[in-house]
Amino acid sequence: MHADTIPPGNSTAARPLAVDETPFLRLWHGFLTGRTMIALALLLLQGVGQVINQNAHPLVLMVCVAYLAATLALRVLARRAPPSPQAGLQWLPSIGVDLVAVSALQLLHIGSMNFTPLLGLPILMASVLGTLTLALGTTAAATLLLLAWAWWQGYHGPDTDTAQLYLQAALTGTGYFIASFLIHQLSTRLVREQQTAQRSKVAALVQSQVSTLIIQNLTDGVLVVDEEVTVRMANPAGLSLLGCPSGSDPPFTLHQAAAWQALVALARRSFRLDQPQTADLNLLNEGRSPVGLHVRTWLTSPKQSAAGVPGARLCVMFLHDLREMEARLRTEKLAAMGRMSAAVAHEIRNPLAAIMQANALLEEDLEQPAQKRLSQMVQQNADRLARIAEEILDIARVQHQISHAPASTLTLDSTVAQIWQDWSGHDPAKRQGRVTLMAGEVHVEFDTEHLRRVLVNLLDNALRYKSSEPDALQLSTRISAPGQACVQVWSDGAPMDQSVERHLFEPFFSSESRSSGLGLYICRELCERHGAAISYQRTSRPTSRGDIEGNAFTVSFRQVGRLQESASLFDTIVV
Repeated sequence: MHADTIPPGNSTAARPLAVDETPFLRLWHGFLTGRTMIALALLLLQGVGQVINQNAHPLVLMVCVAYLAATLALRVLARRAPPSPQAGLQWLPSIGVDLVAVSALQLLHIGSMNFTPLLGLPILMASVLGTLTLALGTTAAATLLLLAWAWWQGYHGPDTDTAQLYLQAALTGTGYFIASFLIHQLSTRLVREQQTAQRSKVAALVQSQVSTLIIQNLTDGVLVVDEEVTVRMANPAGLSLLGCPSGSDPPFTLHQAAAWQALVALARRSFRLDQPQTADLNLLNEGRSPVGLHVRTWLTSPKQSAAGVPGARLCVMFLHDLREMEARLRTEKLAAMGRMSAAVAHEIRNPLAAIMQANALLEEDLEQPAQKRLSQMVQQNADRLARIAEEILDIARVQHQISHAPASTLTLDSTVAQIWQDWSGHDPAKRQGRVTLMAGEVHVEFDTEHLRRVLVNLLDNALRYKSSEPDALQLSTRISAPGQACVQVWSDGAPMDQSVERHLFEPFFSSESRSSGLGLYICRELCERHGAAISYQRTSRPTSRGDIEGNAFTVSFRQVGRLQESASLFDTIVV
């Protein structure tokens, strides 16, 4: 069933039915089938009466045969071409034939059988499928036929109560008019409801397509989980973060992998507490690097619907890759440092150079020791400012060198030995330590000068915090896995505070007021750009005094011949 929208204030306006839609076609085909079945029943009834009583009029049989043929023909020919709902000649093969056939049967039939109730079929068809004009017109035609039949009976039956016949025809016609109007109004309302539902369906479909498009292209993962911890829906980013193999599509349960049990616990906690949850989780998939996730959960529906019927609650889990979040933070910090570098170059270095030059000239004329000490203090602090400014500017230089540095390999042991020799040669008395080279002829992908910067920075830090023992500082290389090498700088310094350790590799963070806090940050940037990772551990090493706890910084190089992968959550210390 489908009709057009009636303009306000005009109930008789035409309703443009979308005749190609399934509901209208179903009703149209239903009426056509009903007409055919009625015509067949009339023919069988007349045939049985002819066999039993042999008093049926031959014209009645002919009318029944013609009516059946007309209904069959219309049923076949009009299957894909239903008529317009407007009143017109297109309704003659259906409504017109029905009225003529019923009138002919009522007129030609010999006996007491009354065929006028069959006039309700064309009235019903016009009321449901046509406009109000067609419905009332069909009802008026049926009422005129009833009045004509009453006149015919009164004319050919002198003893018949003509007034009663007219009254009965009028009452029947009135009932037909009332039924036709009410049926049409009900049909119009149903059509409006259908159109509203269709528009809502289209809007919901469009919204669903837009939402699906947005979710599928989100860089963050999205999982929809039910109370049985079954994933109902997931976007490609979510499947990738879970470590699902290609071709794995929902539904699947989170119980099937041990690495996902943290997600299971978080989803169950969300359902149990009936409120959103937030947590940082680590997914340890076998054969893959650990994945750090920041997970937020939301519940989509309450425990019960508005009707009091228990509803199916779903938990939407948003998965954010911590590595990407950290990369964005680093990018923002680098942008801030870039702006600061320009300010340092123009606003600090030039005045600082003038201060240092003026202090040097002033020192030449000073003779009193107290004044010379003051001049030395100025020089020391100016040198410190110059060193900080140089380190800040060094960030931009490092980024430029990394971006434009060609891929190169080096022999780890020989390079580390040369770097140690150069570093310790500047002050052999103070720069002592134990060197253990066990990587053999292993080659790693790293720029020689960049590795020198990393090791010199780590060695300077170790020298600053170590004790005075000869083996308090140790530099070593080793093979931690087949084809994967690492270099470690260890010193027997005091353990770091937890607050310091959490921010160890962040720029501008230092436990000392005289440090800029950029050294370890530069080391991490250099390592990550070459596919390596730098980490900190509190570990023990054998010394002449026995096994001593100390601070170890380890640079792990990527395996030779392997493609660069994103830094693991456990390869770096991240806040």
